[in-house]
Amino acid sequence: MEVQPVNGGANDSQAHAVLRITSVEIMRSAHAPYLDIIRARGLASSSGWEEAELIPLTRGVPADGMLQLILVARPPEVAADATGYEPVEAIFPLETDHPFKGVNVHSASNAVTVASLPGYAEGKSVSDDCGKCVGKTLVPKGSGTPAGRSDVVREEQLPPETRIVRPTEGMPGTVSNPNRLTVILDKDSRIVTAVWE
Repeated sequence: MEVQPVNGGANDSQAHAVLRITSVEIMRSAHAPYLDIIRARGLASSSGWEEAELIPLTRGVPADGMLQLILVARPPEVAADATGYEPVEAIFPLETDHPFKGVNVHSASNAVTVASLPGYAEGKSVSDDCGKCVGKTLVPKGSGTPAGRSDVVREEQLPPETRIVRPTEGMPGTVSNPNRLTVILDKDSRIVTAVWE
């Protein structure tokens, strides 16, 4: 008997912030009138995210001169197994003579700032995507690795806001989040399921 996939939070076709920003680059055209183009790269939690775009959060001229953007995309309509992050990117052109001195691009879990234009900045390294964690034992934060065990996943290596479900626990709430990893454990703390909602 085949179990049907769990509906994700995206079946309303709504865009969500991608999981993480990996880099932001602002390029300036070589000839006047000059045009600045913002290129943001990031990681989606799973495959199947579509239509990535940069959405401005700034209205008018900000006091600090920084343009605030968020990288969003449409997630898959059903929950996805944790098989690895998927790269996404989007561009955003700035009109000639814009008032911005820098750019800050946000995601669901981080932001990357380029303080002067043109310029480039990278985000910090990412957490484990849990693509190979099914079948391994979860070691809680602050605990030592069991002697002689190499097939472990440390809780602090998992993405932020990971939901860990033990066999005796329920899962309150029905709101899905495509940027939340849900890890289900068996009685021996072995990971039996890892899905992005």
